[in-house]
Parts: sequence; C-alpha cells; structure tokens
Amino acid sequence: MRVDKFLHAMRIGTRTQVRRLIKDGHITANGEPVISGKQQINPGSDTVFLDDVQVRYQQYFYYVMNKPVGVITATTDSAAKTVMDLFNTTDFRDDLFPVGRLDKDTEGILVITNDGALSHDLLSPNHHVTKVYEAEVTGEITAAQLANFNDGITLKDGTELQPAQAEIVQFHEIENFTTIRIMIHEGKYHQVKRMVGTLGERVVGLRRIKFGSLTLPVGLLAGNYRALTDDELTALKADANQPVGE
Repeated sequence: MRVDKFLHAMRIGTRTQVRRLIKDGHITANGEPVISGKQQINPGSDTVFLDDVQVRYQQYFYYVMNKPVGVITATTDSAAKTVMDLFNTTDFRDDLFPVGRLDKDTEGILVITNDGALSHDLLSPNHHVTKVYEAEVTGEITAAQLANFNDGITLKDGTELQPAQAEIVQFHEIENFTTIRIMIHEGKYHQVKRMVGTLGERVVGLRRIKFGSLTLPVGLLAGNYRALTDDELTALKADANQPVGE
C-alpha cells in the first residue's frame, strides 16, 4: 500500500496535507524518512510515525449513533439530511454506511461501520439479531391486545410475522396514548407501525432502544454518535454469529 494512501486513510490529513508532511520530513517508515508518497508499506507489519507518534493501522471502524427524527438513514441524498451528515470531518469516511435503516420519523440506536461482512451478518435472516422499540401509540392498549403478537400475527396485506414480545410501559390517561415496548426478530417494512395498525391504532412516536445486545447508550443525545467500545463490538459480533432459534 502506498504510504500517502495509508496516511490519508488513517485520517492524518487531506492528500495535499499528507504530501506536505512527507516533503517536510515529518513521516518515517521503519525508522527511515519517507521521501515519496509512492513508497510501498505493509500496514500490518511496517511501523509508520508522524514525528514521534505512531500511526496505527485500522481497517474497520464502528460507531453507535442516536439517530434523530427528521434525518434519513442513507449515505447521501440530494434533498434530505442523512445520518452521515452528522459526522464531523475527523471521523467521516467515504466508506462508512449505516447497518439497516430507521425511518425518517424514527429515532434511536443505529450502528454505522465500514465492515461489510459484519453488516451482512447482522441483517441476515439466518441470524437472530433482535430489535427493541418503544412506541407511543394512540389510545389505551391492553395487555390482551399485545398478547396476540406473541403468537405471530398476519398483517392486513397477508404478510406473516414471526412471534414478537410486547409489553405496556405506561398509559398516559390525559393525553390518551400508550407507551409500549416491543421486541421483534425481523425487519419488515414499517413493521412496528403495521403491527400496531392491526389493533386499529397508530404509532405517533417511535424509538429503537436496542439492536442485538447493543443498548442505546445513556447520555448519548439525539444526533450524536461515538465509537463502539471493545466489549460492545465483541458482543455485536457474537450477535452476528447467533443462528436463528438459539
């Protein structure tokens, strides 16, 4: 790999800035000054320094975001603000993408990475990655109504759903709406909203609070993100390898 491409990929600077760093003698590889950005290195074994600081190779990046309402789950869009627009210039990379999607009017936990294999496994129907939502639903919902979800229901268009676990969090009598929590094991289009629709009610607020073993971090405000911890990443990779039914 060319050393200038390596430095740019590791967010040391723009291509112009990297060339300047090399020209001014700030970059060394295996203890020797780098003369040309075309110099080849092995990121896994060669040691590259910017002055006295080692530039360590990182291939994959993992973030958890609290997606806000009004932002779409996409990498680019000509008209709407995307989740990638929420990244600062230091963390932004062209190869980052969201794992799965949340609707524009849905907020909550979202994983963003450049690890395509992990994303595929997390979204694969062959694996058992659960999602937990909290929904504000019009009217007073009863436990008996939610119990129907445990057996798996059929939507109005004939779509059959896997069993889901749902519970009442709180009924807000004055405002006449119910907060429910629901765990699903698949990701059909507008699934939670359509499930609630079978009860004759509608969702007026929706937030995903858990994705696999990853819970929305306390204190992570809507529109903010942070890198996953090592423990969180290990647990998420375990989720991705969990077969359905286990």
